[in-house]
Amino acid sequence: MDRRNFLRAGSMAVLGSLAIPSLAMPASVRGALGGADNKSAVASAMSHFGVTEADLRKVLAAALEKGGDYADLYFEHTFNNDVSLMDGKVNRCSANIDFGMGVRVLAGDQSGYAYVEGITLEEMLRAAHTAARIASSNKAGKIVGLTEKTMPKSRYSVDTPWEDVTVKAKIPYLEKVNARVFALDKRVNKVQAYLSDSTSHVLFCNSEGVSYYDYRPMVSFNVVCIMEENGRIENGFVGRSYRKGFEFLTDDIIEILAREAVDQTAILFKAVMPKGGEMPVVMGAGGSGILLHEAIGHAFEADFNRKNTSIFSDQLNKKVCSEHINVVDDGTIPFNRGSVNFDDEGIEGQKTYVVKDGILTSYMHDRISAKYYGVAPTGNGRRDTFRNLPIPRMRATYMEAGNMKEEDIISTVKNGIFVDTFTNGQVQIGAGDFTFFVKSGYMIEDGKLTQPIKDINIIGNGPKALADITMVANNDKIDNGTWTCGKDGQSCPVTCGMPSALVSKLTVGGES
Repeated sequence: MDRRNFLRAGSMAVLGSLAIPSLAMPASVRGALGGADNKSAVASAMSHFGVTEADLRKVLAAALEKGGDYADLYFEHTFNNDVSLMDGKVNRCSANIDFGMGVRVLAGDQSGYAYVEGITLEEMLRAAHTAARIASSNKAGKIVGLTEKTMPKSRYSVDTPWEDVTVKAKIPYLEKVNARVFALDKRVNKVQAYLSDSTSHVLFCNSEGVSYYDYRPMVSFNVVCIMEENGRIENGFVGRSYRKGFEFLTDDIIEILAREAVDQTAILFKAVMPKGGEMPVVMGAGGSGILLHEAIGHAFEADFNRKNTSIFSDQLNKKVCSEHINVVDDGTIPFNRGSVNFDDEGIEGQKTYVVKDGILTSYMHDRISAKYYGVAPTGNGRRDTFRNLPIPRMRATYMEAGNMKEEDIISTVKNGIFVDTFTNGQVQIGAGDFTFFVKSGYMIEDGKLTQPIKDINIIGNGPKALADITMVANNDKIDNGTWTCGKDGQSCPVTCGMPSALVSKLTVGGES
């Protein structure tokens, strides 16, 4: 998982020379943004995509013509905007529209998938026939009458949709953060700021008769601060990302990002690289949740366990860590980057205890793994775009609060490190071995934080690290940065978090 994903691939143009297309939203869909009336929203979304209920029935019937057990249709219309500031000027922007639909067929353990970027009935039927041929069985598939899914109150309703906001309206916020960062410290010599927003319209229906419409906003604001002191250059990165509309942009968020960017960069001038070796590590609250995501979370995704790839494949309902630890994967946090009203296969977002009182109580399931294990799906079936099959993916993965104070945990460590800022990490799912890159932290000497440290790696094994967490603080925190998770060639927005916690022993890659 990487939080520094703000430099996204795509065509760029000088501001003023790029025509930004609009994404029209039907009035009845706009009225259903709060989730109160999914029926009218589904009807309007069908109009938006230019399809009828009769079309959907025909395509589902074609998808099941070879005897599939289940079929679903996923329509997506996404509009992305990016605006950036460099060298004191807002001088670049980009825009992209993605439009199409995918047909999935399940037959036993087989999955058939095909997508089209045009959604005439002829094109959709062609995709359905293709998916049907990939996944077939000897029994005839059936569809039931389409009925709208009861829509919960949206977890990410917006006041001002991004499609109503011009590039011109966004520019002042980039200029303000630039000016504020320069004002906070005379050592600042360069600022880079990146503002991106997206709007997705999703229409879903399946052969079980479930249909829903979801309006998915997203905004990410990232700031890079570059400072120079006596010929030495350091840089820091901060960001925030939520499922919110234009109301996200306020003077408060400007101040938060500017101060964090300056503070994170300034501390690096005092930082050193500590000696490496095996030692106790106190994971700071918030961004240390990458430990849960990379080292543990992926190994809890049910597809890896169903295929016996995960090291936790035989650990369900067994104790895997201290009884004081609870690990949650949650799709219900309001406005959270990883939250979902429904996942991408029609299951309502929910809060799932993966580890409860130290016991591995649940994997993260999509429909396929849930059927294999004989349990209900957990709302973790997610996909990158309509071009992809849904697979088990994390949403907001975090550890719940413990019962100690952070300073009391630190006081127990004679020689170790405290880490609080990460940039990325990776894990080998089978073995559970992981590596994290730590941007900054502190040495712990005789129970106190002393010298700042920077640019180190933390290396360990996920299950062992989880088992080696001996103390958990009461300062739980979600890191609302621009975390993006990659898996099987797909990317999904996620978040992570945890309270401060002591891992009794990890390998720190520092000076020899």
